[in-house]
Amino acid sequence: MRADAQRNRARILDAAETVFAELGPGGSTEEVARRAGVAIGTVFRHFPTKDDLLAAIMKRLLAQLIAEAGELGGPDGLFSFLRGLVAQAAAKRSVVDLLARSGVDVRLPDAVGHLQDAVGALLIQAQDAGTVSPDVALPEVMALLVSLCQGALHGGWDAGLQTRTLAVVFAGLSPR
Repeated sequence: MRADAQRNRARILDAAETVFAELGPGGSTEEVARRAGVAIGTVFRHFPTKDDLLAAIMKRLLAQLIAEAGELGGPDGLFSFLRGLVAQAAAKRSVVDLLARSGVDVRLPDAVGHLQDAVGALLIQAQDAGTVSPDVALPEVMALLVSLCQGALHGGWDAGLQTRTLAVVFAGLSPR
């Protein structure tokens, strides 16, 4: 893909995240094009349908999570990652809700596998540092991750509820 096409694609995705976060399902591809500073044809060239645009947003969000997990580490990396993930889930609520309502099925087995690998590395580092119990396994952490995200997405968690919920989870992960 040419450099200008890559820039247009990124601007479209940035604009789409903002439009759908602000307007929810009422957000239009025309508004996305306007905010991205491109013609509607450019949006459709990159994303033939609104569902394609939503799926691309979700793929990009997952890639960002993988990158963030890879940048963290040490005794508190897992905790920092979970805090950020819950905050993002609460903030991106309308985009994910819109995606779910539209029936778009984003199948990302490779990306999910990479996320699991990144979370696994954070878990090992936290266990080696003694901040997470050695009895905690990756499947439990991934189940917590999914549950926390679902709660934040669908429960409308404010910052206080996020903090209190994560404190309970972190206490459960910590060595006794």
